[in-house]
Amino acid sequence: MKFLIRGEKLDNTASIKDYIESKLGRLEKYIKESSDIEAVVLTKKEGRMHKIEVTIPTKDFMLRNEVVNEDLYAAIDEVIDKLERQVRKSKEKLNHKKQRKIIEDFEYELEDDFIEDEVIVKRKKLDLKPMDEEEAILEMELLGHNFFVYKDSNLDEICIIYKRKNGNYGLIETK
Repeated sequence: MKFLIRGEKLDNTASIKDYIESKLGRLEKYIKESSDIEAVVLTKKEGRMHKIEVTIPTKDFMLRNEVVNEDLYAAIDEVIDKLERQVRKSKEKLNHKKQRKIIEDFEYELEDDFIEDEVIVKRKKLDLKPMDEEEAILEMELLGHNFFVYKDSNLDEICIIYKRKNGNYGLIETK
Protein backbone atom coordinates (compact mmCIF):
# COMPACT_ATOMS: atom_id res chain seq x y z
CA MET A 1 0.00 0.00 0.00
CA LYS A 2 1.24 3.48 -0.83
CA PHE A 3 0.73 6.36 1.57
CA LEU A 4 0.01 10.04 0.98
CA ILE A 5 0.30 11.74 4.38
CA ARG A 6 -0.39 15.47 4.66
CA GLY A 7 -0.71 17.82 7.61
CA GLU A 8 -2.77 20.98 8.06
CA LYS A 9 -1.50 23.32 10.78
CA LEU A 10 0.59 20.36 11.90
CA ASP A 11 4.05 19.24 10.86
CA ASN A 12 4.08 15.48 10.38
CA THR A 13 7.45 14.35 11.67
CA ALA A 14 9.15 11.19 10.44
CA SER A 15 8.08 9.34 13.59
CA ILE A 16 4.41 10.30 13.05
CA LYS A 17 4.58 9.17 9.41
CA ASP A 18 6.26 5.88 10.39
CA TYR A 19 3.62 5.28 13.07
CA ILE A 20 0.75 5.93 10.62
CA GLU A 21 2.32 3.69 7.96
CA SER A 22 2.92 0.83 10.39
CA LYS A 23 -0.63 1.04 11.74
CA LEU A 24 -2.20 1.28 8.27
CA GLY A 25 -0.14 -1.72 7.24
CA ARG A 26 -2.44 -3.84 9.42
CA LEU A 27 -5.23 -3.24 6.89
CA GLU A 28 -3.26 -4.74 3.97
CA LYS A 29 -4.31 -8.26 4.96
CA TYR A 30 -7.95 -7.34 4.23
CA ILE A 31 -7.37 -5.73 0.83
CA LYS A 32 -6.59 -7.64 -2.36
CA GLU A 33 -3.84 -6.21 -4.51
CA SER A 34 -2.95 -3.68 -1.82
CA SER A 35 0.20 -2.61 -3.68
CA ASP A 36 -2.00 -0.70 -6.15
CA ILE A 37 -3.89 1.15 -3.39
CA GLU A 38 -2.99 4.63 -2.15
CA ALA A 39 -4.11 5.52 1.37
CA VAL A 40 -4.70 9.25 1.81
CA VAL A 41 -4.14 10.50 5.36
CA LEU A 42 -4.77 14.05 6.53
CA THR A 43 -3.79 15.20 10.01
CA LYS A 44 -5.07 18.52 11.34
CA LYS A 45 -4.57 20.53 14.48
CA GLU A 46 -7.75 22.32 15.59
CA GLY A 47 -7.00 24.20 18.80
CA ARG A 48 -5.88 21.59 21.32
CA MET A 49 -7.47 18.76 19.36
CA HIS A 50 -5.90 16.61 16.67
CA LYS A 51 -8.00 15.29 13.79
CA ILE A 52 -7.01 12.46 11.48
CA GLU A 53 -8.89 11.58 8.29
CA VAL A 54 -8.08 8.37 6.40
CA THR A 55 -9.45 7.53 2.95
CA ILE A 56 -8.59 4.30 1.17
CA PRO A 57 -10.22 3.89 -2.24
CA THR A 58 -10.15 0.23 -3.28
CA LYS A 59 -11.37 -1.37 -6.47
CA ASP A 60 -14.54 -2.63 -4.78
CA PHE A 61 -15.33 -0.07 -2.07
CA MET A 62 -14.23 3.10 -0.31
CA LEU A 63 -12.90 2.99 3.25
CA ARG A 64 -13.10 6.30 5.07
CA ASN A 65 -13.09 7.41 8.66
CA GLU A 66 -12.03 10.30 10.84
CA VAL A 67 -11.31 10.76 14.54
CA VAL A 68 -10.75 13.78 16.79
CA ASN A 69 -8.70 13.39 19.96
CA GLU A 70 -6.37 15.46 22.15
CA ASP A 71 -3.53 12.96 21.53
CA LEU A 72 -2.55 12.42 17.88
CA TYR A 73 -1.24 8.91 18.50
CA ALA A 74 -4.48 7.92 20.27
CA ALA A 75 -6.44 9.34 17.30
CA ILE A 76 -4.32 7.26 14.89
CA ASP A 77 -4.97 4.09 16.92
CA GLU A 78 -8.69 4.82 17.11
CA VAL A 79 -9.11 5.54 13.39
CA ILE A 80 -7.27 2.31 12.46
CA ASP A 81 -9.49 0.31 14.84
CA LYS A 82 -12.59 1.90 13.27
CA LEU A 83 -11.37 1.11 9.75
CA GLU A 84 -10.68 -2.52 10.74
CA ARG A 85 -14.20 -2.86 12.18
CA GLN A 86 -15.57 -1.28 9.01
CA VAL A 87 -13.75 -3.83 6.83
CA ARG A 88 -14.79 -6.79 8.99
CA LYS A 89 -18.41 -5.63 9.09
CA SER A 90 -18.55 -5.24 5.32
CA LYS A 91 -16.93 -8.65 4.75
CA GLU A 92 -19.46 -10.28 7.10
CA LYS A 93 -22.35 -8.62 5.28
CA LEU A 94 -20.98 -9.69 1.91
CA ASN A 95 -20.43 -13.27 3.01
CA HIS A 96 -23.82 -13.40 4.72
CA LYS A 97 -25.64 -12.24 1.60
CA LYS A 98 -23.51 -14.42 -0.69
CA GLN A 99 -22.31 -11.37 -2.54
CA ARG A 100 -18.72 -11.45 -3.67
CA LYS A 101 -18.54 -8.05 -5.27
CA ILE A 102 -19.85 -4.63 -4.24
CA ILE A 103 -19.03 -2.14 -6.93
CA GLU A 104 -16.51 -2.13 -9.74
CA ASP A 105 -14.43 1.02 -10.16
CA PHE A 106 -16.43 3.28 -7.81
CA GLU A 107 -14.92 6.70 -8.19
CA TYR A 108 -15.90 10.24 -7.51
CA GLU A 109 -14.21 13.54 -8.05
CA LEU A 110 -14.14 16.34 -5.52
CA GLU A 111 -14.08 20.01 -6.30
CA ASP A 112 -13.13 22.15 -3.34
CA ASP A 113 -13.51 25.47 -5.13
CA PHE A 114 -14.92 27.93 -2.63
CA ILE A 115 -16.40 31.20 -3.78
CA GLU A 116 -17.14 33.48 -0.84
CA ASP A 117 -20.44 34.82 -2.21
CA GLU A 118 -21.93 31.37 -2.80
CA VAL A 119 -23.79 29.28 -0.25
CA ILE A 120 -22.50 26.04 -1.76
CA VAL A 121 -19.02 25.44 -0.34
CA LYS A 122 -18.32 21.97 -1.73
CA ARG A 123 -19.33 20.12 -4.86
CA LYS A 124 -19.01 16.44 -5.73
CA LYS A 125 -19.36 14.69 -9.05
CA LEU A 126 -20.44 11.07 -8.84
CA ASP A 127 -19.96 8.31 -11.35
CA LEU A 128 -23.17 6.37 -10.69
CA LYS A 129 -22.86 2.64 -11.20
CA PRO A 130 -25.99 0.45 -11.32
CA MET A 131 -26.58 -1.43 -8.06
CA ASP A 132 -29.42 -2.76 -5.94
CA GLU A 133 -30.68 -1.38 -2.61
CA GLU A 134 -28.59 -3.76 -0.48
CA GLU A 135 -25.38 -2.75 -2.24
CA ALA A 136 -26.28 0.94 -1.80
CA ILE A 137 -26.87 0.46 1.94
CA LEU A 138 -23.56 -1.36 2.27
CA GLU A 139 -21.70 1.37 0.37
CA MET A 140 -23.37 4.08 2.49
CA GLU A 141 -22.30 2.28 5.68
CA LEU A 142 -18.75 1.85 4.36
CA LEU A 143 -18.52 5.58 3.69
CA GLY A 144 -20.04 6.43 7.08
CA HIS A 145 -22.66 8.72 5.52
CA ASN A 146 -26.36 9.23 6.34
CA PHE A 147 -27.42 9.03 2.69
CA PHE A 148 -26.22 7.61 -0.61
CA VAL A 149 -27.10 8.46 -4.22
CA TYR A 150 -27.04 5.58 -6.71
CA LYS A 151 -28.53 4.29 -9.95
CA ASP A 152 -30.97 1.46 -9.23
CA SER A 153 -30.21 -1.54 -11.45
CA ASN A 154 -33.85 -2.72 -11.39
CA LEU A 155 -35.58 0.63 -12.01
CA ASP A 156 -32.80 2.17 -14.13
CA GLU A 157 -33.39 5.45 -12.29
CA ILE A 158 -31.46 7.58 -9.80
CA CYS A 159 -32.39 6.81 -6.19
CA ILE A 160 -31.36 8.11 -2.77
CA ILE A 161 -31.18 5.83 0.22
CA TYR A 162 -30.94 7.40 3.67
CA LYS A 163 -30.73 6.35 7.31
CA ARG A 164 -33.70 7.37 9.43
CA LYS A 165 -33.45 8.47 13.08
CA ASN A 166 -34.94 5.16 14.25
CA GLY A 167 -32.12 3.23 12.52
CA ASN A 168 -34.18 2.01 9.56
CA TYR A 169 -33.64 3.11 5.99
CA GLY A 170 -35.66 5.30 3.66
CA LEU A 171 -35.64 5.34 -0.14
CA ILE A 172 -36.33 8.25 -2.46
CA GLU A 173 -37.02 7.28 -6.08
CA THR A 174 -36.80 9.84 -8.88
CA LYS A 175 -38.97 9.99 -12.00
